Amino acid sequence: MVPNEFYSTSCKGIGGQIKRRYTDFVVEEILPDGRVCSAKRFLEQGTHEFEPLEIPENRGEEQLHLHMEKINRDVNFCIRGIARFLQCSNRRIGYAGMKDKRAVTCQRVSIFKPNLERLQEFSSQGIQLRNAEWSNERIELGMLKGNSFTIIVRDISLNEKELGKRIGECFKEMESGIANYFGEQRFGGIRGITHIVGREFIRGNMKQGVMLYLTHSDEREEEEIRQARERLAETNNFSEASRLFPVKFRYERAIIHHLCKYPNDFVGAFGKLPKQLRYLFTHAYQSYLFNRVIDERLRQGIGLKRVKGDILIENRPTAPLFGFESALAKGKAGEIEEKVLQEEGLQLQQFKVKQMPELSSKGARKSILLVPENMRLLNVSKDEFYEGMLAATVSFSLEKGNYATTVLRELMKSEAR
Repeated sequence: MVPNEFYSTSCKGIGGQIKRRYTDFVVEEILPDGRVCSAKRFLEQGTHEFEPLEIPENRGEEQLHLHMEKINRDVNFCIRGIARFLQCSNRRIGYAGMKDKRAVTCQRVSIFKPNLERLQEFSSQGIQLRNAEWSNERIELGMLKGNSFTIIVRDISLNEKELGKRIGECFKEMESGIANYFGEQRFGGIRGITHIVGREFIRGNMKQGVMLYLTHSDEREEEEIRQARERLAETNNFSEASRLFPVKFRYERAIIHHLCKYPNDFVGAFGKLPKQLRYLFTHAYQSYLFNRVIDERLRQGIGLKRVKGDILIENRPTAPLFGFESALAKGKAGEIEEKVLQEEGLQLQQFKVKQMPELSSKGARKSILLVPENMRLLNVSKDEFYEGMLAATVSFSLEKGNYATTVLRELMKSEAR
C-alpha cells in the first residue's frame, strides 16, 4: 500500500509502536442507543476460565442479542466457530461491524432461534458470550453508533513531561478534525494487496486478480506460506500448490482446489470465498481511491475545508467511494476527483463487474473530515517491554466506519506499526 503523504496536524509526534500485546489495543462497540459493549474477560488477569451464559426467558422474540468479546480472533472466524458449535448456518448470526483481529474487542451479535442448551455450553479460550437479551430485530452491518478505543503506545523515547505536552497539543489540534483516511487494515494486513487485487477485478482481469491474491508474498510471512506462494508463481501448478499451501490458509486452498479441477475458471474459483470476504476487495480499492482524493486535495491546497462545488453530508465535505452511479463534485473538488480517475485509467462503469456482479458497487460518498471524540491521556508509565522507554495509554471514540490507526498516525507521526 502506498502510504498517505500528508499529516493534518502540525504538532510533534510521540513516536512509538502499537499492538505489542493483544491487550494493548481494546475496541468496544458503541450501540445505536449509546450503550457500550465493555470488554472485561480478556483484560483481567486470571479471568480466562469459562463463565456460564445466563439467558433470560423468551417471550416470543426470535433473535438473541449477545455481547461477543474476543481476543486475537477475526469476526468471521468467531461467527463460524459459534455456528459450527450450534450446528446452524453462519447466516443465522448477525453483527454490526468488523473489528480488529490483533486486539481485545467487544461487540453485539444476534443469533436467530439458537439452540439454547447448546449455546449455554459454548466455551472458547478466545471468545466469550454474555449479556443476553431477546429481540425481534436482527443485527445487520452498520447498526452501531461507533467504537471506543483504549490503546497503549509503547517504546516512546520522550521524557514524561514532553510526552504529556505533545499528546495534549495533538489532541487539541485534532478537535478541529483530521483527514479521514481509511486505515492500513483496510488494505489487507502484512501483504497490503487487497486493493490491488480489487483493482484487477474492477478492470475485468479476474485471472490476474486471483493469481495476485494467491502468489504475492511478503518477507514478514511465515517461510512455509511464502515459499508456497513463490513456487506457485513460478510453476502455475495448482496440484502441487494444494499440497504446499498450509492447511490454515483455507481461503487460498479453496481457490486452489477449484482450479485443480477447472484450471481456467478463475471466476468460479474466487466464488469459493465467502461473499462477505469477496466484497472486501472492491471496497478496498474504493478506499484506496478515496485516500488518493484526500491526498490530492491536500497537495493542491484546498485541504479538508469546504469549497465551492463540494458535495456535503451533515455540512462536511465528502469524497467519493467511486461506483457506477457516482455523482462527482463540481469546481476544484470535482476536478480532483476526475484527476484521480484519469490517473487510474478508470471509468465509473467499470464498477459494474459483469463477470461477478456481487463485486459491483453503485458508489457512495464519505466525509473527508474525521473528528475524534472523548480524547484522553489515561496513563504514562515505564514500558515493561522496552527498557528506558515510556508507554502511554490513550482513549478516544470514533463514529462508525472510521479508523483508530488514522488518529494514531497523527499522534505518533510515524506509520503505526
